[in-house]
Amino acid sequence: MSKSDASIDPRILDSARREFLARGFEGASLQSICADAGVTTGALYKRYKGKADLFEAVVAPTLADIRALEEEAKRRDYALMDDKNLRELWALSEDIHRQWMIYFYERYEGMRLLLCCAEGTAYANFLHDFVARNTALCMEFVNEARRRDLPVSDIDADELHILLTAYWSTVFEPLVHGFPLEKALGYCKRIAGFFNWQVVFGF
Repeated sequence: MSKSDASIDPRILDSARREFLARGFEGASLQSICADAGVTTGALYKRYKGKADLFEAVVAPTLADIRALEEEAKRRDYALMDDKNLRELWALSEDIHRQWMIYFYERYEGMRLLLCCAEGTAYANFLHDFVARNTALCMEFVNEARRRDLPVSDIDADELHILLTAYWSTVFEPLVHGFPLEKALGYCKRIAGFFNWQVVFGF
């Protein structure tokens, strides 16, 4: 029995990544992907159920990194923090924003696929879904502050979702527009000043 060509999967994924970035999921052609990868459509269908399955495989590493961050945040035990540390948790400096920007730019193509090219896939509402999970995590912080009777605003989950949508849209916008990293980093000071989360939370 002949061995399968181990180079086929990387070639398909690289070709698919380029095609999805250029045309979006809905405009992408499996025939073009196969031609660019130098494989037959039969070889592709042996590995992927179709275009949606292929898109899933291309964005999987980026999604895994994001989910790992979310899991790390879920493990954070606010009850173990003293009041000072709890208040300072949302003192997001320019440097912290620069770290975030670098993190997402290190996953540049995956983020652009999720933010700009996912219409027609399960990730068409990536930003909304990302913010919804972020909101749930942030409300745990708000509820802990209230449990301690700390001076905290009366913000609810709906309002927080609106504000976090604005915040993450701003953070992601340089990626959406394809700006170089250095230009995006130049925006971090104003982003940090504009989104004063300690004011939002009433600290």
